[in-house]
Amino acid sequence: MNPSTENTALPDGYAATMRTLIRYAIVMAFVGLLVGVAFQESAKKLPFSEAGAGLHLEAMLPLALVHGHVFTLGVLFPLALAGALVLGLKSGGRTVGPRTQAWLTRGFLPFAALTVALQLFKGYAILLAVRHGNHDMAAVDAAFMGGSQALRAAVYGVFHTGMGVTLGVFLVGLWRSLAKRG
Repeated sequence: MNPSTENTALPDGYAATMRTLIRYAIVMAFVGLLVGVAFQESAKKLPFSEAGAGLHLEAMLPLALVHGHVFTLGVLFPLALAGALVLGLKSGGRTVGPRTQAWLTRGFLPFAALTVALQLFKGYAILLAVRHGNHDMAAVDAAFMGGSQALRAAVYGVFHTGMGVTLGVFLVGLWRSLAKRG
């Protein structure tokens, strides 16, 4: 079969979903690069003379992890899920419906962005507290989000549950689209 004459059109809604996923991945790649640069510059402002090696590591690690999380949740996941949609079709699966696709683009993507933003916020909250003289990590942790454990639990719960549930709904829909025909 000649690839130039083969019908490569995507089902209704797939093209918009693919564009959304690819654009999101591009934006998040830039965000990941900026977060990496911000981490490197921020790390220079907490010298070992101010905080010993252990405290330095505890203060820097949450911020250091953001870079990888941005690339994983913001770049790799969306591109892999876009590929899964196409591979599902190519392997004989049914079209994933627009509502299921919306769980991905209007659910998972925003919640993933909020989750890494929360991680960035926490990383800087810890780093800045240590830079400003609070070397008691238990106190730094307790003071996060104004010291409100209820607020902290609610924000973490909503963001992480939202991300997990919306991704799960999409993945179940994708799984069901791969059921044997017949």
